[in-house]
Amino acid sequence: MTTRMSRRTMCQLLAAGPAALGWMAGAGVAADRAKKVQPKVLMPVGDATEVVDTLYPFFRLAEEGFKVVVAGPEARMYHMVTHEIPPDANIPWDITQERPGYHIKAEVAFRDVDPSEYAGLFLSGGRAPEYLRYDKDLMRITRRFFETDKPVAVVCHGVEIVAAAGVLKGRKMTTVGKCALDVTQFGGTFVDERCVIDGNLISAGTWHDYDTPFMKVFIEQLGKVPAPRG
Repeated sequence: MTTRMSRRTMCQLLAAGPAALGWMAGAGVAADRAKKVQPKVLMPVGDATEVVDTLYPFFRLAEEGFKVVVAGPEARMYHMVTHEIPPDANIPWDITQERPGYHIKAEVAFRDVDPSEYAGLFLSGGRAPEYLRYDKDLMRITRRFFETDKPVAVVCHGVEIVAAAGVLKGRKMTTVGKCALDVTQFGGTFVDERCVIDGNLISAGTWHDYDTPFMKVFIEQLGKVPAPRG
């Protein structure tokens, strides 16, 4: 809706000085923002999704103007967890210990996701991918992002989703060391580096590697995706 100002109103605002000009500029910016469609990034989660793997990109992408849409097997609340090797355990741990974390709500179920509405896909880790990879709708979604060459970011156990989707043949990526077989046994090449960029596939080992170009490159690629029609 466009609001027209009379000449008298305009003159009164100009006479009022900088404060009025600031109001006019602010109104124009607000109108521009209202017209602009916020690009969306899909983030699949499930119970035992890792907290830091998930929440850092959730808020970081929002800072850059993207709407992160959390999806799950059902549209409901999910339990997140923390994964780390306890630094002071009485008995040493060879693998990460899982502890309760925060909660996150999925606003849409996988079956209701239309990949064409999204600029990119972010696959976080934790134990959730162990069972999410059996979801046929999530597999359909994941394959579609690769078929359309849209950016896909993968961290830690998120590799289990792209591996199950069958999109790693001839691709290079990194992941946490204990998941290297999820790359190589599905036709990909595991690269033991903190961050690997292979076209639209951007991967990091764990959330400890978020200080690499991982998020920067993902955000840059998202910015090049054309806005969906309609």
